[in-house]
Amino acid sequence: MAKRIAIFAERPGWHVEQLARPLAAAGAEGICVPLKACRFDVDHLPTRMWIPGFGGSRPDGAIVRSISAGSFEQVTLRLGLLHALRELGVPVCNDARAIERCVDKSTTTFMLWRAGIRTPPTWVCESPEQAQMIARREIGAGHALVLKPLFGAQGRGLQFVDDVARLPDPNLIAGVYYLQRYVDRGAGVFRDWRVLVVGGRAVAAMIRHGTGWITNVGQGARCEGTQVDDELGAMASAAAAAVGADLAGVDIVRDVNGAFHVLEVNSMPSWQGLQGVSTINLGREIADYFLARLTAADRRSASVPLAGAG
Repeated sequence: MAKRIAIFAERPGWHVEQLARPLAAAGAEGICVPLKACRFDVDHLPTRMWIPGFGGSRPDGAIVRSISAGSFEQVTLRLGLLHALRELGVPVCNDARAIERCVDKSTTTFMLWRAGIRTPPTWVCESPEQAQMIARREIGAGHALVLKPLFGAQGRGLQFVDDVARLPDPNLIAGVYYLQRYVDRGAGVFRDWRVLVVGGRAVAAMIRHGTGWITNVGQGARCEGTQVDDELGAMASAAAAAVGADLAGVDIVRDVNGAFHVLEVNSMPSWQGLQGVSTINLGREIADYFLARLTAADRRSASVPLAGAG
């Protein structure tokens, strides 16, 4: 029987198409489903949850492309549904644990540090007084800081802090100061690397050239395809493993002395910009990996003896 895979996304689009096409070529069906349309139903359904397009049954697997913004309660429910799928034995890429670790930049930073992966010195606190103390000490030692939203993507909300007076009121930043030491890349050098990791393997990379210190494609950076060398690939794969992500976009910067530092790990990465400068079909890489994972899961299930057998 053909595999039926939920692709969790707000609406059909380029990324969903890039996944659905290779899934179909392999005899599987990818069904686009917004997580906000799903629900728990513990009274009437065998799986205790309803996913549109699956008639009350569970999908064979799920790929999480995006989770829409919402209230704290709404996002918690959507993540809860992903947790529930994993508890039901459904392979999910990425599962809720990895998404939670990556969405919260402070947890990402902690997991990178715990795994021994080079990442810039970082401080996260709620107290304006503590933030000012940290900034005063760092700036006094000749280091600028980058203030980031704890939850954020595509370079939105980043602030360069080279003066304590630049620290905003806590009400303007949701009450959390995420401060990371700015990595000196050299005068006038504004570039970083985005590496796509699929199933523990760094499959493609690009250099993003910014017009200023923010190098996100969404902020106008120019993409340049590049080879994944051993050092870059190993660091990106280790970063994905540190947060438990099967699929990850890892942002890496090189300092003025040539050392690489991991800045962030994205568990729901866009790869449209990377695809534009890569000869590899990235959607197919993701689909092939996930189908192989489903096959491996089926083999493990088939090898488990039935209770009372023998």
